[in-house]
Amino acid sequence: MNIEQAEDFADDWISAWNAHDLERILSHYEDDFEMSSPVIVEAMNEPSGTLKGKQAISEYWSRALEKYPDLVFEKRHVLLGANSVTIIYNGVRGLSAEVFHFSGTGKVSSAYAHYGVSNP
Repeated sequence: MNIEQAEDFADDWISAWNAHDLERILSHYEDDFEMSSPVIVEAMNEPSGTLKGKQAISEYWSRALEKYPDLVFEKRHVLLGANSVTIIYNGVRGLSAEVFHFSGTGKVSSAYAHYGVSNP
């Protein structure tokens, strides 16, 4: 993946969330992808903070879209790694970052959400 592909991924991912289009959001991911987030602990009563598979994560994200009908993400930065991309954005929890690891198919195999502990 190069920086142009990373930017394209980030733009499409942000656009899908801002459209509240769950199917489009999920299209970026492998069927058995894994998602880790501190919000999963509270929202899904899952102490590990990790969910696996589109079915479980779809339920989690459906709840988020219902809870935040005015959800809008604003892209701030895109960082390119080895088979990974990090998107830093402003979201419903303030400054946020998500790290995406890609499989050989070009889809996300695992993702990790991070949220600012203090926002200016």
